[in-house]
Amino acid sequence: MNSINRRSVLLAGLGVAGAGALAACSSGSGSSGAAPSLVSPDAAAVAAAEKKRKSTGRVEKVTLTAARATLDLGGGVMANTWAFGGRTPGKELRLSVGDTIAAELSNQLPNKATTSIHWHGLALRGDMDGVPPVTQTAVRAGGNFTYRFIADAPGTYFFHPHVGLQLDRGLHAPLIVEDPKEPLSYDDEWVVVLDDWVDGVTGTPDEVFAELEQGMGHMDMGDSHMGSGSSLSSHDVGDMGGMDMSGGSMDGMSASPSASSHGTSMKFMLMSADSELLGGDAGDVRYPYHLVNGRVPADPDVYTGKPGKRVRLRIINAGGDTAYRVALGGHKMTITHTDGFPVRHQQVDALLVGMGERYDVLVTLTDGVFPLVALAEGKNATGMALVRTGSGSTPKPTVRPAELNGVIMTAAQLKAADDVRLAPKKADRVHRIELTGGMDMYDWGINGKRFDMNNPTANPIVVEQGQRVRLDFVNKTTMWHPMHLHGHTYQLGTNGPRKDTTIVLPKKTVSVHFDADNPGRWMLHCHNAYHQESGMMALVAYRA
Repeated sequence: MNSINRRSVLLAGLGVAGAGALAACSSGSGSSGAAPSLVSPDAAAVAAAEKKRKSTGRVEKVTLTAARATLDLGGGVMANTWAFGGRTPGKELRLSVGDTIAAELSNQLPNKATTSIHWHGLALRGDMDGVPPVTQTAVRAGGNFTYRFIADAPGTYFFHPHVGLQLDRGLHAPLIVEDPKEPLSYDDEWVVVLDDWVDGVTGTPDEVFAELEQGMGHMDMGDSHMGSGSSLSSHDVGDMGGMDMSGGSMDGMSASPSASSHGTSMKFMLMSADSELLGGDAGDVRYPYHLVNGRVPADPDVYTGKPGKRVRLRIINAGGDTAYRVALGGHKMTITHTDGFPVRHQQVDALLVGMGERYDVLVTLTDGVFPLVALAEGKNATGMALVRTGSGSTPKPTVRPAELNGVIMTAAQLKAADDVRLAPKKADRVHRIELTGGMDMYDWGINGKRFDMNNPTANPIVVEQGQRVRLDFVNKTTMWHPMHLHGHTYQLGTNGPRKDTTIVLPKKTVSVHFDADNPGRWMLHCHNAYHQESGMMALVAYRA
């Protein structure tokens, strides 16, 4: 088994990509003085950008019904939840580059709940992004709304609501945009959706948030957890009394010690979830199950193939609060894409996938039965699916293949493929994006402010059409954050991968670059559902 030291050279880059570029030009911020005039979602510029997208003329029509559902997660686990079409993940939506999506959302949710659909990762027209009240009015209970737009970039995406904590229910599904000129050679595909699950089992996401937002500042925690002002460092991890840390998580410590708030036990908050890969505190929420394609490890999803066949895995983390370390027992994986965009191929044993991130990998199957394991990073729990190409016994649900502790790759070590790398150009605009807040008050924000959905244009991050923009994510907190930008892809550093979601480690800075070529109003936020709901969001808006 390989030690943490074996991986240290790979870990060094995570969270500091592009930091050297900080000195390239001075830090900028939003506009001062009078509030700027912003491009509206229904502006002519939005329609003009859509007309420039190449279209095949084909229209993929689909009805997506969001409704209450009782789901069988396998192993006797039943969950009362909300889902698209009575299943989770929802039915895959697949089309080709240049096709038009015409997706009618039918809101049949209970309790007069409003909803929407956000098309995660797609650089689509601004009025179809699905973010109430920024780009549309929320779809009322019993109402319908049709999303219609051209999907002009191939890749692995997914869709989910952008209302409250609905993402952490069962409301998500894969969206695959195929490239008719696909350069990769493979025999089959397997879409793999990872999810952390609480809804309808031990509580609801809203109940989880109600507990989290009480914060830890007033709780009698003893010595079991440091608040927002501190966190276990990697040095502290190394001194944990000989505890087996080879898996990168604090095995034996993830089961939370009892905590109380005026004598009330904590039902959902997870303490002592710690990961070197994530720079310390790995997550906030105790989930009873971790799912792969909607199934628990005791009754897993099974991919059936043949030895020698080359399979493309499209891996999507649709979770709310969990990063997953993913490995296929007995196999190496070759990373080909992240967040829909090609990278220089890298062969690895495992990869780290934050919430909202997607990775495509190629695997050449061998003969037997093999576990695809998603280790809930720092939480001492796993999800599992199976690959079956021949005879063999079924691995135990708790299996942890050796590959989980081999060469682990994160986005910071990847390089963009030559044909998608941004042309070198000095940034026209630089914005410093400070990630702020903490567990004490559960007051997550950006630049010291918690986003107000009732006044979304109050503190816009202003860009202008045609600019090269640099965002400097400066993490002032003691937790990691997967930062997601709507409507664009950015490049990590000067030659890193093209992405729309990237991990920013505690107390680290990540610089990303993008071209302002898609006018509208776009959310920038942490893709931890609970940090987002707390207020770690901002509006990136084009000046009119």
